[in-house]
Amino acid sequence: MAVLYLLGLLVALTGMVMLDRRFRLFFWADARRASIVLVVGVVFFLLWDIAGIGLGIFFRGETAFTTGIVIGRELPLEEVFFLTLLCYLTMNLFAAVSRMIGRATVAPNGTRGQSGLAGRSAGRPS
Repeated sequence: MAVLYLLGLLVALTGMVMLDRRFRLFFWADARRASIVLVVGVVFFLLWDIAGIGLGIFFRGETAFTTGIVIGRELPLEEVFFLTLLCYLTMNLFAAVSRMIGRATVAPNGTRGQSGLAGRSAGRPS
């Protein structure tokens, strides 16, 4: 039971990868840009966590569902996977919503089509 939370995070991350691959949302749209955005997002939130831990705001709760491995004071291993999932989910969602908004935009001639930013963020040339 000690790895249940980590396994749940890995299953959810696998789901994000499958959605991304199927709809070419984030990594499958532009892998280089996606890598940079994901790393920057995870590092930002890790620094946020470290600051919160240093100020005594955040702390690690004890549970039987986590591994108990910490990568820093009060910073469990699972937090890195959670932050990765959070950032990946956000970028997949952003790309999907941008694509839907781009398809729903009505052009001046009355036809439906993509708008500039929505088409580019969805991985399509403008």
